[in-house]
Amino acid sequence: MTFPRSATIAEFRSRAFIAIEDVRLQTALEGATGNFRAAHDRALGALPHSDELRDHLKEIRSSTLAQLADHLETFESNAQAAGAQVHWARDSQEANDIIVAVAKEHGVKMVTKTKSMATEEIHLNQALQQADIQPVETDLGEWIIQLAEEPPYHIIAPAIHKTRGQVAELFTQVSGREQSSSDIPRLTAEARRMLREKFLASGLGITGANIGVAESGSIVLVTNEGNAEMVTSLPPVHVVVMGIEKIAPTWDDAAAWLALLARSATGQPLSIYTTAITGPARPGESDGPQELHIVLVDNQRSTYLGTTYEEVLQCIRCGSCLNICPVYREAGGHAYGSPYSGPIGAVISPLLFGLERYEALPHASSLCGACLDVCPVRIDLPRMLLQLRADEVEIGMGPRALKLGESAAAYVLGRRRLMGLTTAAMRLFQRPLVREGQLHPPARLNPLGRRQPPALAKKSFHDIWQEGIED
Repeated sequence: MTFPRSATIAEFRSRAFIAIEDVRLQTALEGATGNFRAAHDRALGALPHSDELRDHLKEIRSSTLAQLADHLETFESNAQAAGAQVHWARDSQEANDIIVAVAKEHGVKMVTKTKSMATEEIHLNQALQQADIQPVETDLGEWIIQLAEEPPYHIIAPAIHKTRGQVAELFTQVSGREQSSSDIPRLTAEARRMLREKFLASGLGITGANIGVAESGSIVLVTNEGNAEMVTSLPPVHVVVMGIEKIAPTWDDAAAWLALLARSATGQPLSIYTTAITGPARPGESDGPQELHIVLVDNQRSTYLGTTYEEVLQCIRCGSCLNICPVYREAGGHAYGSPYSGPIGAVISPLLFGLERYEALPHASSLCGACLDVCPVRIDLPRMLLQLRADEVEIGMGPRALKLGESAAAYVLGRRRLMGLTTAAMRLFQRPLVREGQLHPPARLNPLGRRQPPALAKKSFHDIWQEGIED
């Protein structure tokens, strides 16, 4: 699967337009995100003192990032004491090189993987394929989009945009046997049958990490399908790919994190499987790998510590901001051109991958503040979206026509007499376009026929104010 890996203004608009015009996709998006929102509200509503818990987790995440280097060193020390091998990767290339080297050292030709935003971020599957190693996604949603050769559509529901019919077609192609979209149990059984073969043949398992617990050097995985247990116990080698910000200093801190993660993501009090892994298998244990490798990925994260953007590193990847965002629910995940979509993606993608490559994303927001309201860690994404827009202005980004237009507007707005003359002229020229108090632009300027802004009033507020003073 490949990602567009950019979102210029033209690219974002083009992809969003395609998504908006797709009735099937719009129905699937609204249904799925609506269900997530309702479940989220019920779960947090049933949790006593949920607002206080959110404040507590915010404090934990903030204080952890303030001393992140110390907590990472503690994690490394305890993980190594438990038998794990810890690797540090400055960027995607280093992370991929480390993982490929481990696989080659053991002669691995196929790896099984669980859902991991970190591996999507570093484009690990492509790196493995280039090294003649076959990656197999084992989360059902991730496997579906791998078969379709598409990137994930949502942080926690990667195949949210696929219908049963499309899934049945994919399974028919892969299995060579006709599959019916009306028989869900059979589709599930077919997926289980095909993936079980991969689990048994895999020489290396790769997972992400929802949390790394510093006081014990443990990794916590949160899943609903049970495939993580197969990936982490059957292959002789297990590799964990973890962003350096995913650290909880203590198990008490991790407990607060877990109490909000599933509720915010899927509306569950706790995910079906919450797995804690501390080191490889001990002597005499029948389950678990002989080697455990933990790859700690920086990939620009450390550059934002102590800056106005540090707060974005508090994210626990629950996806609740996507489900509430009016832009994501219309434009869809692929419009963002990044593994990270929605409001969190609109901030983190420009920071991790370059503002120049993702110039459209800071503008892919109505700034309604719903993402801030719903975030379990109360991350102020609207503030950072505005800051990114300011950064674009400061470095001179944006279309030339837009910059000229804004400069002209600033010039006019800064001169009262010129502003009055311009407004009077606009009232005159708008007359042919005004119907029932609204402007109806020509079709070429309004292709969807959806823009009917209000017409300029006969008198400005300033004129009315002046008349009131004079009276």
